Amino acid sequence: MEDERQSFLSKDRAISGYIAHEGLELKNFDACLKWVFVDQSNVWRTGISWSIFFVLAIGVPLVSHFLLSCSDCDENHSRPYHVVSQLSLSLFSVLAFISLSCWTRKYGLRRFLFLDKLYDASEKVRHGYKQQFQNSLKLLCMIVFPCFAAECLYKIWWYVSGATELPYYGNIYLSNTILCTLELCSWLYRTTIFFLVCVLFRLICHLQILRLENFAQVFQKETEVELILMEHLKIRRNLRLMSHRFRVFILLSLIMVTASQLISLVMVTRSSAHVNIFKAGELALCSISLVISLFICLRSATKITHKAQSITGLAAKWHVCATIQSFDYTESETPMAPISSAQVFPFGADTESEDDEAGEDDDLDNTRLVPIYTQTISFQKRQALVKYLENNRAGITVFGFTVDRMWLHSIFAIQLALLLWLLNKTIG
Repeated sequence: MEDERQSFLSKDRAISGYIAHEGLELKNFDACLKWVFVDQSNVWRTGISWSIFFVLAIGVPLVSHFLLSCSDCDENHSRPYHVVSQLSLSLFSVLAFISLSCWTRKYGLRRFLFLDKLYDASEKVRHGYKQQFQNSLKLLCMIVFPCFAAECLYKIWWYVSGATELPYYGNIYLSNTILCTLELCSWLYRTTIFFLVCVLFRLICHLQILRLENFAQVFQKETEVELILMEHLKIRRNLRLMSHRFRVFILLSLIMVTASQLISLVMVTRSSAHVNIFKAGELALCSISLVISLFICLRSATKITHKAQSITGLAAKWHVCATIQSFDYTESETPMAPISSAQVFPFGADTESEDDEAGEDDDLDNTRLVPIYTQTISFQKRQALVKYLENNRAGITVFGFTVDRMWLHSIFAIQLALLLWLLNKTIG
């Protein structure tokens, strides 16, 4: 009785500490949302959020395009690719802003980040998610700031070198300073918005990966099949919720980035195009930003799908080990001494050569044998569990299509076909 009381108190203290740390992390993310003006917790902040969005994502690019159009400027300041780059950034930021606004208003930040699903998670999962919270903010800064520094260098060069040729209004220095600052703020706002959504998707994927890695431990201890099935159903439900929330964003991002890159390719490969770093520098930076953001989303979705589908192989290996050992027991007519499962299938035995990189294996995808418990789990239950996992593969889906490596190969084949067709039309 005393042990149960101590266990309950320790668990209660762990949950209390988790809730306190969760509140701290939520404040950090709230501050991040306020910094990019996506906080829509009340009517006043919603109005400010949408006003700043229209000004920086739509108004400033339009104004800069018309006010700074210069037909008499030299080639380095003519900006032939300005429309494509600005339109791509604005469209992607519109998609990210509307998606993020709908998610936070409909689910709230806590539900959207699946923090409400962690009350029954293990301490390892909670600790890993805390680390991912911190790493996500660092990753966002590591991606945005270098790109912004490059954009600052380009814009400052463009305004300084073309100060005498560019249109100005009133004082030349004040006019160029204001326009340059507005353009830089607009670029920083738009890139931060869509990078933030991609980083949040990566964060949520990492939570499910932590749960999957923790779920793999059930095959290494004596667990009822019913408990394994219930935990797998929870994970599948979370993955289904993620797929429904992000499927429109992933699909439209893929279409928009592909279309943007193909249009850019057509413009820079046509016979009349004269491409150099001064003309196409902003277009190149825009393309790099969009491709990185799409890469973050697709890599996270593919990784979690691969991890989820590895559960089937792990369960099949567990079933095979248990079945072989059960036959060893039944075929032995006069056993001299009881044989432990560790002697038949030693868990973590050195089944590979020492030269192999065993550090790359994890609990979901490895070549190590697993401990077995044939006395408590029947063959029929194990077989039924393996059949269920084979016919109910979990993962991220986009309108029914599983985002796995085969799906990416198909997308790459389609993009390569479009690329070759366009090159044949322009260069050929």
